[in-house]
Amino acid sequence: MIAIGCDHAGVELKKYVIDTLTEKGFEFCDLGTDGEPCDYPDIAKKVCGLVVSGECEKGILICGTGIGMSIAANKIKGIRAALCSDSFSTKYTRLHNNSNVMCMGARTLGPGLAAELAEIFLTTGFEGGRHQRRIDLITDIENNN
Repeated sequence: MIAIGCDHAGVELKKYVIDTLTEKGFEFCDLGTDGEPCDYPDIAKKVCGLVVSGECEKGILICGTGIGMSIAANKIKGIRAALCSDSFSTKYTRLHNNSNVMCMGARTLGPGLAAELAEIFLTTGFEGGRHQRRIDLITDIENNN
């Protein structure tokens, strides 16, 4: 199950991503918004809460640029959120950083690219190895600040 949420700027893109990837077998827990104005940190907290608890495997967050969601998500212990806007960075944030939440901008990406990036994020594994040591260093920073 994938947790997904957006603020009011990302409603149409969120719907497109859900519809496109549901056809490919992915299941989503949609945490809103469905159009009502909201504050993106509240949505980030909901989505990331399900990821941290293990109820959802990964999360997708969408706002106007993806930046606000990215900042908010990375304040939550256990979250490694990445702003994704191209296929190379999206692939490598999973391979090397084991990111568990992707953030996208509804005003910066077209729907086709957004769905493609989401699929890359959801299907790319973590390489582990030397990269795990770096994830452990990030976790140490998180635990000591």
